[in-house]
Amino acid sequence: MKKNRLTLYILIAMAAGIIVGYLMHEAGNGHKITYSPAKDYIGKDAITLVVSGKEVVQAIEVVKDSASYRETKAAPGTWVVVANTSDAYEIDKELTLNRIEVGPAHGTATIKAIQSFSDNIKLLTTIFLRLVQMIIAPLVFCTLVVGIAKLGDLKTVGRVGGKALLWFVSASLMSLLIGMLIVNLSKPGSAISGMEDAAGAKDLIGKTQEFSLAKFVEHVFPKSVIEAMASNEILQIVIFSIFFGVAMSALGDMTKPVVKALDAVAHVILKMVGYVMNFAPLGVFGAIAAVIATKGLEVFIFYGKYLLFFLIGILLLWAVLLSVGYLILGNRVVHLLKRIASPMLIAFSTTSSEAVFPKLTEELERFGCKDKIVSFILPLGYSFNLDGSMMYMTFASLAIAQASGIHLDLGTQLTMLIVLMLTSKGIAGVPRASLVVVTATCAMFKIPPEGVALILPIDHFCDMFRTMTNVVGNALATTVVSKWEGELKPEMVQTEQVLIKD
Repeated sequence: MKKNRLTLYILIAMAAGIIVGYLMHEAGNGHKITYSPAKDYIGKDAITLVVSGKEVVQAIEVVKDSASYRETKAAPGTWVVVANTSDAYEIDKELTLNRIEVGPAHGTATIKAIQSFSDNIKLLTTIFLRLVQMIIAPLVFCTLVVGIAKLGDLKTVGRVGGKALLWFVSASLMSLLIGMLIVNLSKPGSAISGMEDAAGAKDLIGKTQEFSLAKFVEHVFPKSVIEAMASNEILQIVIFSIFFGVAMSALGDMTKPVVKALDAVAHVILKMVGYVMNFAPLGVFGAIAAVIATKGLEVFIFYGKYLLFFLIGILLLWAVLLSVGYLILGNRVVHLLKRIASPMLIAFSTTSSEAVFPKLTEELERFGCKDKIVSFILPLGYSFNLDGSMMYMTFASLAIAQASGIHLDLGTQLTMLIVLMLTSKGIAGVPRASLVVVTATCAMFKIPPEGVALILPIDHFCDMFRTMTNVVGNALATTVVSKWEGELKPEMVQTEQVLIKD
């Protein structure tokens, strides 16, 4: 009953967030403005606008590119226009540049209050995520170490790890292939040309230039476990925990007090999860309201084809994963989806897999997975089994190539698939990890990395679905390995205590 109430509260929070965000977005919109494309502004210091049927003279300053627009010294009220684009910024009294959302025929002057509202309401999400993040590192360490220790000898660790790796590799390859198939059939790149977010793309390209083999190795292997835990580097914590757990397993009985202590700590942290999850609806409300207030519902119209075919790909991936799950688990796969409904909704709303790790751990154990299997497989899955993200990487990379007019033959696409299979494993936990990998891959295959600007405006909404898919994929992986190991028990039924008086 408690789990069902949480799911209901999250759904209500999502609906409320959409309504409040939409109302704020509409309230913050200025007048519709008719004007010529920015390329006609070159050489002018003012233009005539038609605002609500009246002509208004607007001072402008034209800059050559988006990288130099912040260097302007124009007076307040001036529009800074980027040449040959539809990018425009208005200077307020505090000399702050505020983005003006524009299109080829009309634009909407966005009042600064929208961004202020978005920043403030997003604090609810920030509080929730930080509460979750504070327990991620100790929970991953304790559960993984205890899980390895409970597995017993190293042969068991190797056997379970091998089965997990088989699922991870198979699911990742299937995800990448589905992304490649959908993008070749639908060609969504042709629908998103001209919808750039140049400033965001420049930031991602800067991150990509830092991506190298050396950075990959540094990200995988920690130089300090304290530093890894402080920064919540899940993959580094997993590496240290595996070494620690294997060493404890090798020492045998003398480490039993340590195992018992870490097991107790893990249970304390899981108890904390219940308290933290009470804040989930507020976090969901803040996340949804903030993004709708800033972007509005129009983003779905502009990127309808891109989002539609991405969702078709996600549904196809779900169909494949759940079909394989049904072959192994039978009807219990349906009960699994019901069990993890709350983690799925939280992941969808917050676009954070980390936010649901503790809750997902708890629900999988309630579903019947042995704690030692969950403790071992789930942290590994968070680094090596991100099915939704994998599907998106091929989909987005090839869509950008299409939008740039670049044809990639089948051999090149398969090579890209293999590259994505390898490079994506090294940046688990990096903010906007999928986009960083996509940008790096584009540069590697001579696709203009600036093309990632095409998908930035819709990326948040795609991130919702791929994050939720990552949660489903890892829940399936953990449950399937539990089944293969003969460690899947009947589902625990939650009952409410009733006081009977004599």
